[in-house]
Amino acid sequence: MRPNFCEDWNMQIVLRRNAMVVLAVSLVGSGFSSHVAKASTSQTVAAAPVVKVSDRLLPAELLDRARLRTVWQMTLPLKPGEKFDTIALLGDRLYLRSDRNYLWSLDAAKGDMVFSRSAAPESIPMMGLVVHGDDLISLVGNQIVEYSVATGIERRVANPGLSVVTPPVRNSQYFYLAAADRRLHALRTKDLVRMFQVAPENDSLITTVLADEEMAVFGTNEGNVIAIAADGPRKLWEFKVPEAVAGSIIRDGDSFYFACRDTNVYRIDAGQTASARLGWRFQAEAVLDRAPRVTDRYVYQYAPGRGLTAIEKGSGQAIWSLADGLDLLAEADGKAYVITRIRTLTVMDNASGKRLYSVNWAPVIGHASNTQGARMYVVDEHGRVACIEPTR
Repeated sequence: MRPNFCEDWNMQIVLRRNAMVVLAVSLVGSGFSSHVAKASTSQTVAAAPVVKVSDRLLPAELLDRARLRTVWQMTLPLKPGEKFDTIALLGDRLYLRSDRNYLWSLDAAKGDMVFSRSAAPESIPMMGLVVHGDDLISLVGNQIVEYSVATGIERRVANPGLSVVTPPVRNSQYFYLAAADRRLHALRTKDLVRMFQVAPENDSLITTVLADEEMAVFGTNEGNVIAIAADGPRKLWEFKVPEAVAGSIIRDGDSFYFACRDTNVYRIDAGQTASARLGWRFQAEAVLDRAPRVTDRYVYQYAPGRGLTAIEKGSGQAIWSLADGLDLLAEADGKAYVITRIRTLTVMDNASGKRLYSVNWAPVIGHASNTQGARMYVVDEHGRVACIEPTR
């Protein structure tokens, strides 16, 4: 029997080893990635002159020519051989974690240090980093660890008794954990007592989960996107795509955006209803391997070997494609600021679909994508962290 789920929804999952690492949460990913797709409305942009930089990380004279300025810059004390592993902009904080599990929290507006401390032993893998209220949450090894947002000190370390395969997510009542037993488990937040569990009806592994106070939504490596009520095992709707969901599912109101390994980016529209309908799908020319970036008006999707494509959020039509684009840094005044595979900053005009200019940012080796504002957060191999913004 399938415990604690609708009895007429007989669900099952098959564990696949190669799917255990499918999810790499967008909010901790720092890889430079890109996507491009051809469509009748898309525009492939030709190369433009690149302005050379000096030996400094981001010299003021270069930024002046690019109509940018440094808001703040600081240097974090990396040890010899230590590197930044992940960079995440979460609310008003910038979090940087090294490959030795040392964690820094900076005030994103001013660059002030909030805390710095070892988050876990060097040899223990950390997966996910999310904020809920005053808690910073990660999966360390196979334990849920809650840190203080203010100090970084561990508040609670708990073993859920599961082999967890995705980062933990939570709302006010429950943690939602996808596990190797082929189920999504809901654990009460105050004591981690298991309250209910669900599982897809086909042989698929849950690879990504999101939740709020209304619903929990999860995707699988067989292309299921399923929503359940947040407080119990009641299915609200299900949408099926041909292949695995690639990376996270992004919710924006009653719309859900995600990439699929069938080469399509999808928008599906569904609330707390009995069905989900296709808003649009945009076909890329590559197998997608990560989630899109979603802003107020646009969806930016990466595809390996193809570049970055900007898609109009309402219509699903491409407005430009940048062959060397890797990821969105920020968006401001109708312009998209894009990091490229050749380590340049390229500025795209979303109205015309044209490349405006490029700047050589060779020292930049990592970044946090900002989908909510104009500021860009970048790092170099020497531990320097800079916040850059357009000048008015």
